[in-house]
Amino acid sequence: MGFYLNLKLKAFRLKQFLLGHGGRKRKHKKLAKPSWMVPMRYGYHVVEHNMISDGFSDDSDFDSVVAQREEIDNTELYYFGIFDALIGDRVTNFMQSHFFDKKLQEPHITRKSKEALKRAYLSVRAKIREEHGLEETCRMGSACVMVINGEKLVVANMGDYRTVVCKDGIAHQATGTYQQPRKLHWSRRLFAGHMLACLSGSEAGAKPSRGSEVVVRSEWIDSDTEFLILASNGIWEVMKQQEAVNLISHIEDPQEAAECLAKEALVRMSKSNISCLIIRFD
Repeated sequence: MGFYLNLKLKAFRLKQFLLGHGGRKRKHKKLAKPSWMVPMRYGYHVVEHNMISDGFSDDSDFDSVVAQREEIDNTELYYFGIFDALIGDRVTNFMQSHFFDKKLQEPHITRKSKEALKRAYLSVRAKIREEHGLEETCRMGSACVMVINGEKLVVANMGDYRTVVCKDGIAHQATGTYQQPRKLHWSRRLFAGHMLACLSGSEAGAKPSRGSEVVVRSEWIDSDTEFLILASNGIWEVMKQQEAVNLISHIEDPQEAAECLAKEALVRMSKSNISCLIIRFD
């Protein structure tokens, strides 16, 4: 078992929970890694927009930020994620009991992590659908990433939360883009019609939401990989991916970069929850 952080920031005040080894609270942490691995640092910032405008909000309204380190069969894994209040810590709890607590062998880590993340999201989506109905799951959002030995990324997201990779100054959306199939069976067309109704309130000109679609994929970390942005729809509804990369690319401190990105979204009057986590590879 490694360390586990479940982080929440109320306006600009941090509430941090540390389980496992150690006990010091930090805004960002220099990660000690063997010389053959890529060293990295991370920072995060979470703001509930309604609290800024109304002056108050309940803790349950806030996105969660998670950072967790594990060692499995000589493999070092870092698990990072941001989750909306509806999802909360459900995906993390699933991963803890169905992946991190299992005795896996190194050759299977990447495949098993992809499978576990997909199962986690599908399981959580099904439970929330039972509790709150389909309309609520249309608004669910999350982005998480697993860094394996500092060499490979396994990325998962749901809804309008995205993971963007900056490589040599260029923004790449790690989870790909959504495309509506050209032909659908009648039952899927019916479901698609309901999804369009869910999306009717989106900002004009914005790209279509994926609703509660789950996307999981993996890719290598190479010498051009500079940093990752995990961010909520409150960031992406007011700025493009390359804009976000350009805004923080010169900021070496990931905590400062996360705060800068969040504050810019506030300046642009984002109407949704604002949360972001920056992972920089040195």
